[in-house]
Amino acid sequence: MLIKRATDIQPSEITDRGVYLQRRAFIRAAGLAVLSASAAGALYTNRSARAGEKVFAGVSKSPFSTTEEPTSYKDATNYNNYYEFGTDKDSPARYAGKLKIKPWTLMVEGEVKKPRIWAIEDLLKTMALQERIYRMRCVEGWSMVIPWVGFALGDLIRQAEPTGKAKFVEFVSVYQSDNMPGLRLPVLSYPYIEGLRLDEAMHPLSILAVGMYGEVLPKQNGAPIRLVVPWKYGFKGGKSIVRIRFVERMPQTAWMKASPSEYGFYSNVNPAVDHPRWSQAKERRIGEFMKRKTLMFNGYADQVAGLYAGMDLKKNF
Repeated sequence: MLIKRATDIQPSEITDRGVYLQRRAFIRAAGLAVLSASAAGALYTNRSARAGEKVFAGVSKSPFSTTEEPTSYKDATNYNNYYEFGTDKDSPARYAGKLKIKPWTLMVEGEVKKPRIWAIEDLLKTMALQERIYRMRCVEGWSMVIPWVGFALGDLIRQAEPTGKAKFVEFVSVYQSDNMPGLRLPVLSYPYIEGLRLDEAMHPLSILAVGMYGEVLPKQNGAPIRLVVPWKYGFKGGKSIVRIRFVERMPQTAWMKASPSEYGFYSNVNPAVDHPRWSQAKERRIGEFMKRKTLMFNGYADQVAGLYAGMDLKKNF
């Protein structure tokens, strides 16, 4: 019987959460002991014998985190937008299990001095992981507070060394025609593309997330790696990213192509700029009954307002 050490385990070998829990119940019934992984160099460890889920080890707390109470894990993983799996909020949790994430690579290309194809395992070993509890605001009017596990996008950008021509960063999501039923719906053009201005991407609040609630990122939330930009509406956070391109011209994002009068490139959370079909002045936090006022830049104005000094935010929506 081959037994792997904790330091040998690759993220792509980690069993899905639901399968793992079923296996754990079987093992308990059989009376087998559960061993904890405690090697200091492991990427993952067991949270406890009670929980048993695979979680990240050695993750530091981020000073950028909000002190607000996080949304429940159940809500955050069962009420999602991921149109490649359908337009209903429960469709991602129902259908994303078919998403193939092993093996996974991330290509960094375009106007950079050091293009590279990263294996997800190498990224996890190279980048400094933090837990960042961010407010998340969806353009439809609902919001959450999610503890992400990830690393600063700027850390990856600095390794790539953008050239002087790089003005924007384009993010391309995976396209799996056999596993994504939503690709057949006439809503968006695929693969899903999002983008940021280079200075937005370099801002320390912008992260690439590989986990949430201390655990490996679920497929319905954009596994194995996704973009999180907390001062923008949620659709700006491209999921299951396979390619990052540094370009000279502003990318045409998926929602800009679908409806340019409704979805602009910047898509900053702004209570003064309504969506053509609904107000953005208030939001409903998932798990709460009453609505609350929407905060400018989703509450991150002190950190990011300077990025848009002198800009007309109603025109550049």
